[in-house]
Amino acid sequence: MPELAEIVFRDGGKVYSFDPNGLKLDAGDRVIVRTKRGVEMGKVVVGSHEVPENEVIQPLEKVVRKATSSDMDSAARNRKLAARAAHVCEERVEEYGLEMRIISTEVVFDGSKIIISFFAEERVDFRKLVEDLARKFRTRIEFRQIGVRDEARLIGGHGPCGRKICCTAFVGDQQPVSIKMAKQQQLPLNPMKISGLCGRLMCCLKYEHEAYVEFKEKAPAKGTRVNTPRGEGTVVDFLVPKEKVLVDLGEGHQVEAGLDEIEPPKKPKKRGRGRQRG
Repeated sequence: MPELAEIVFRDGGKVYSFDPNGLKLDAGDRVIVRTKRGVEMGKVVVGSHEVPENEVIQPLEKVVRKATSSDMDSAARNRKLAARAAHVCEERVEEYGLEMRIISTEVVFDGSKIIISFFAEERVDFRKLVEDLARKFRTRIEFRQIGVRDEARLIGGHGPCGRKICCTAFVGDQQPVSIKMAKQQQLPLNPMKISGLCGRLMCCLKYEHEAYVEFKEKAPAKGTRVNTPRGEGTVVDFLVPKEKVLVDLGEGHQVEAGLDEIEPPKKPKKRGRGRQRG
């Protein structure tokens, strides 16, 4: 079976598959690869592993080599150049009064191009800005307009749970999130409660969505009478993370019960009518 290695070029970015080219790669290794943008340095997130032939999407680029100390030095110089380019770009944006916000600046590994990501509500004419930057840094300048979710992914931060925001913690995961997911999880439809740092619906809503759907397919509907080890009652709520339901036994008593602990109430047996004697 062919071997693959999964590589990412920035935290929270898309994950790409490469041919390890005979190298034993482990998660965390830095590698040099060729892409449409040219020669780049990436980070291995899934090391060398075999996959069935029908799961390989061709053509598959090969890893050139593991990054050397010289490669790491080049990457460090590029980061310094990117920081300087960002500073100059922000000064020019303010000088020209452009309605745009610089989010990130990146120098490709071989130094042939500087990529500047920005956010703007509307279209911006930045042709003069490009000319200024190209003249100053003597390299190709490329501007990319991004959305608010991409902005949060590039900047990073922590969510209300205290952990890193999902779009940076789970690389390559960019599935859409809908308000239906919040309703399915019975969350308050208050934008302040279910919105992330980007101002859009929190990515984490989608991670439990499937579990809620599957649980509700198996669980009795709310209002259903069931028997529990503590007695008969009515299902009043779902406790999906615990995989339990909340049952009201009456007189202010409620119990939590797993699906394997409840059953429909037993129907009383019908008494047969006796034969009358003549």
